[in-house]
Amino acid sequence: MHFLSDILEKYVADHSENEPLVLQELSRETHLKVLSPRMLSGHFQGRVLSILSKLISPKTILEIGTYTGYSAICLAEGLHQDGILHTIDINEELSDMQRRYFDKSGFGQQIIQHTGDALKIIPTLKTNFDLVFIDADKQNYTYYFDLIIEKMNPGGIILSDNVLWSGKVVEPVKKSDKSTVALLAYNQKLKDDPRVETVLLPIRDGLTICRVK
Repeated sequence: MHFLSDILEKYVADHSENEPLVLQELSRETHLKVLSPRMLSGHFQGRVLSILSKLISPKTILEIGTYTGYSAICLAEGLHQDGILHTIDINEELSDMQRRYFDKSGFGQQIIQHTGDALKIIPTLKTNFDLVFIDADKQNYTYYFDLIIEKMNPGGIILSDNVLWSGKVVEPVKKSDKSTVALLAYNQKLKDDPRVETVLLPIRDGLTICRVK
């Protein structure tokens, strides 16, 4: 499902902040060499992540789902001068590419990579977070949220990507479609959880902003 026409999407991107050169390069390499390049945040959503991070000026960020590192760099743009970003991905084959672009971006010393199962790694992180970005396997979104909510600083922000799932959340759902079923439950959970206030934005494939009370 396309939420905006191609012409409108181009207009939106053309009238938003320019995409940094290092991210243009990362996007090109991702499309040339990596499977499923649609998973990349891309120019417009990347600028949204960047400006949100700059507004928050977080000292600690957690990203669940690194892919090739595009969104991590966007989030790192808003890091406090002494801030740290932890990013977790299960695919170790992308680790070298991520690191190469992290270092090119100038944020390399502030980004810590973790490779493996996020459900096991998150409990080992001995820090609280000002900003969290969830963009990994959809069936585990609820479990990620339950792990990180106890690690959030008051007023912290949790961002959740792909929550509209190409419009499948408003279409008849097959029981075999576990990702859509999981996202429907997750979206309702965020709406009902008294610990956060939530707004779901129709940005790209859906981006939810939760503020921890």
